Amino acid sequence: MDERNNKGYKSARHSKYWQHLAKLAEQPWALAPLFAQDNERTSRFSTQAGALYMDYSKQCINDAVLENLLNLANSCELSGRIDALLQGAMVNTSEKRAALHTALRLPATEQLQVGTQNVAADVHESLAQVERLSERVRNGTWRGFSGKAITDVVNIGVGGSDLGPLMATTALDEWADTAIEVHFVSNMDGTQLDNLLKHLNPETTLFIISSKSFGTVDTLSNAKTALSWLLATAKLRAGTEESVLRRHFIGVSANCEKMTAWGIHPEHQLQLWEWVGGRFSLWSAIGLAIAIRIGMNGFKELLAGAHNMDKHFAQADFSENLPVLLGLLAVWNSTFLQVNAHTVLPYDGRLEYLPSYLTQLEMESNGKSVTQHGARLDYDTCPILWGEIGSNAQHAFYQLLHQGTQQVSCDFIACVRRYSDDATNESLQQQHELSLANCLAQSRVLAFGNAAIADKDIEAASDADKYKYYRGNQPSTTLLIDELTPHSLGELIALYEHKVYVMASIWDINPFDQWGVEMGKKMAESVHTAMQQGGDAQFDTSTNQLLQHIKLLS
Repeated sequence: MDERNNKGYKSARHSKYWQHLAKLAEQPWALAPLFAQDNERTSRFSTQAGALYMDYSKQCINDAVLENLLNLANSCELSGRIDALLQGAMVNTSEKRAALHTALRLPATEQLQVGTQNVAADVHESLAQVERLSERVRNGTWRGFSGKAITDVVNIGVGGSDLGPLMATTALDEWADTAIEVHFVSNMDGTQLDNLLKHLNPETTLFIISSKSFGTVDTLSNAKTALSWLLATAKLRAGTEESVLRRHFIGVSANCEKMTAWGIHPEHQLQLWEWVGGRFSLWSAIGLAIAIRIGMNGFKELLAGAHNMDKHFAQADFSENLPVLLGLLAVWNSTFLQVNAHTVLPYDGRLEYLPSYLTQLEMESNGKSVTQHGARLDYDTCPILWGEIGSNAQHAFYQLLHQGTQQVSCDFIACVRRYSDDATNESLQQQHELSLANCLAQSRVLAFGNAAIADKDIEAASDADKYKYYRGNQPSTTLLIDELTPHSLGELIALYEHKVYVMASIWDINPFDQWGVEMGKKMAESVHTAMQQGGDAQFDTSTNQLLQHIKLLS
């Protein structure tokens, strides 16, 4: 692996622009006067790339803030960091390797040599196998142990091995061109799998086991149960375990030895690499479920959209660079304005899993409290992130956004065109317009509060009845997508991936490791052992008492 790294980059924390921003953050910020005093504010604080249009004029910024944010990015040599990411430098410093998710969407005509490894060639060899296996399933030549064609595919994974393909297949289900249904299982307690298996036919069900290490207990416990379910039926049909394993399981992992030991046939093993983080992996063979559902051409369009955003990230001036601007605004809100909560609000039901996907992407990447060199941070990094489909969220937690005591930054996401090719269904078109109107209305009220509506009753009541008062000044960015397609979805996901990297670069943290999840896994093993062995556990008194209560009821 190439030994280049980013240890020589300057820290933004010690830049004079950091101090300028800290000073600017001390002043009171009110969005209504900023708009009233500047008729050109929206045109200056908006930009576009590909199918994505971004309006960030409702953020609590002015020209001075934006100028200092851009200077801050330059002071920590963000351009060099971007090049390092895209060229395969050792940007994952704690694990001493590259983070090459962008290489997963390189066109076949491009090359990327990292040390002795031809990364682009390896990627396209794996994609060719994804295409081969997905087409066998889609065209009916893949048969189960009893000779019947596959009708259902179950992706067993957790984290990025589940959230990525789940989010993408749901968003792009209108592009599905097969009757084969794709399902997802992640929860280790068996609830999802148990409910699903009751409705599936073991003779026509194919399982994809997705695990980078092929040692994740959540995934393997579900896979073991799936195998037992298949074998119970196969024995009645005179099938063998070897036949079941070969005809009903595909493995996706960086550990071929463990896949083979589990029983995955070598021809049905798809390769991952150590330089692919789980939350960045849907572009790889982890996306097999996507390819099965929408076809390989659709999957390639998803990759092409992401690559288009990669080029924009690498080439566009920072003042017009969507990922750079989105990342810098997040730093401004979290670190300087102490806005420590962020919500993602897609006004499109197809994007229902996008908030969960971004929750992992951002909080697992940037939920860090030390620099890349181990120094304790004295500033806030990643905010708490959550979200929901906007129209549902309006009837759930918007009350807090509008009138609560917490300041929350928001991303509103909507698709401009939908149902436009269905002239016969005027009702659906009207519903889409209503959804768009709600998206724009909510961001307006969050920004301007009571001043957003020229309603005499509300204005009069706000003095006497404080419970009707909307304070406003909740910062937000609105992302409009021309139309939701595999290509535009690829652009959107890559935009947020690069946003994460920009934030990490400013904060001088490593977004590509996740040591914080490891201790919990190790402790779970110890507790499970104690649970199985019985006797007196040697943990804290609370854990010991809870174990004792479980033992009494078992």
